[in-house]
Amino acid sequence: MDEVNKIQISVVVPLYNEEESLPELHDWIVRVMNANNFTYEIMFINDGSTDNSWAVVEELKAKNPNVRGIKFQRNYGKSAALHVGFEAIKGNVVITMDADLQDSPDEIPELYKMIKEDGFDLVSGWKKKRYDPLSKTIPTKIYNGVNRMISGIKLHDMNCGLKAYRSDVVKSIEIFGEMHRYIPVIAKAAGFQKIGEKVVQHQERKYGKSKFGMERFINGFLDMFTITFITRFGKKPMHFFGLIGTMFFIIGFLAALWLGIDKLFIDTSGRLIAERPEFFISLTCMIIGVQLFMAGFLGELIGRSSATRNQYLIEKEI
Repeated sequence: MDEVNKIQISVVVPLYNEEESLPELHDWIVRVMNANNFTYEIMFINDGSTDNSWAVVEELKAKNPNVRGIKFQRNYGKSAALHVGFEAIKGNVVITMDADLQDSPDEIPELYKMIKEDGFDLVSGWKKKRYDPLSKTIPTKIYNGVNRMISGIKLHDMNCGLKAYRSDVVKSIEIFGEMHRYIPVIAKAAGFQKIGEKVVQHQERKYGKSKFGMERFINGFLDMFTITFITRFGKKPMHFFGLIGTMFFIIGFLAALWLGIDKLFIDTSGRLIAERPEFFISLTCMIIGVQLFMAGFLGELIGRSSATRNQYLIEKEI
């Protein structure tokens, strides 16, 4: 792979209104690359910035041919920026980091070693010591704890922007919506099981302010359930909806059967079945069961017409 692809490291930097930090970040990355004799490219993804960030990227490109840039017409979000960057990179190892100088480029050599020498598919940074307010760190700890429990991936900081990947990983996965928080989950679902973690240095924000508010924690938990469902049942929705629907229908049917037997042979008071609340509960269960079963059936029909219904990742062929 290295003989074909001469670029050892691609650094992908999504950015939104970070004009002040870009020159310093660029110079820092270049110092690290030159000190370690890495061949590299720096891919800046301008996610619809409204300041002079793109002009700064153009200036950096003019003095450094290893700089590349992509500019979005408007703000699409970090997932879109990473997805486009992953499609465009040429390096054997991909490093992602935020543009706000809170991620340290000094971590790059060790991350590269963990991918190339230790054999990891993906290495996620862990900001063990953070310089964020409690309003951000406490929800983050809760979010990561729930995520570890649901996904089974033992990472302390799933959403850390500083990560390293084998190029095969980023070329094999698709990121959309706000799923950048769950790239390790997506990678694991795609068959990349060697996921590691490295304690990294967290810098205090030097310029500007955070672009993320408290709503990201709410959206993060909702996205967690979305990605869990997609990775487990995306190609087999009937296994989810059909199973739950069948259970509801059986419960409702058995309850209705019991009411019928009770009416005919046990309860001789003459009270109508329709006057008993159990009748409506059983009827509701059967209706919900049928609806869930039909949802699974429709999901299977939609899946059969999907362009990716037979898309599988082939690791090797001889």
